[in-house]
Amino acid sequence: MTKLEEKTLHSEEIFSGKIISLHLQDVELPNGKHAKREIIKHPGAVAILAITDDNKIVMVEQYRKALERTIVEIPAGKLEKDEEPALCARRELEEETGYECDSLELLTSFYTSPGFADEIVHVYIAKGLTKKENAADLDEDEFVELEELTLEEAEQYVKEQKIYDAKTIFAVQYLQLQEALKNK
Repeated sequence: MTKLEEKTLHSEEIFSGKIISLHLQDVELPNGKHAKREIIKHPGAVAILAITDDNKIVMVEQYRKALERTIVEIPAGKLEKDEEPALCARRELEEETGYECDSLELLTSFYTSPGFADEIVHVYIAKGLTKKENAADLDEDEFVELEELTLEEAEQYVKEQKIYDAKTIFAVQYLQLQEALKNK
């Protein structure tokens, strides 16, 4: 046990849903006192920064009920049980956009909200895109509109808060950094 570690004394699952579960934990703090933690368990997800041959970023506009509005995002989706992230990324890219890719490279992985959730997102960059004639279908409860944006348009969407989620802002900033390094 490290000097900052919180020891779990008891954990109870108080909700189990289609995607997440919520656990209430009693923990012992590093100073010996006790506290409660509410922890969301999530299977993990992928996000795909897909770049077309004419240097457009493939995005989807989707209604997000938690926000009560639509936002524009890079394609993403949840990992199925025991699914490899790269396979999930290829599946989600096809389902949400109709594209398949020649190359897929892991950019990074990050925890979305480590203060209360264990969700990890694996971000891939996809190139060599080809539009499939018979693409896989979206999930039955999923509705998206495809958009292809230049980096400048994506930057404007961030300013206008049309792009407003961390994974997509990361993707835009990654491309800005690559552009800056190229122009150095």
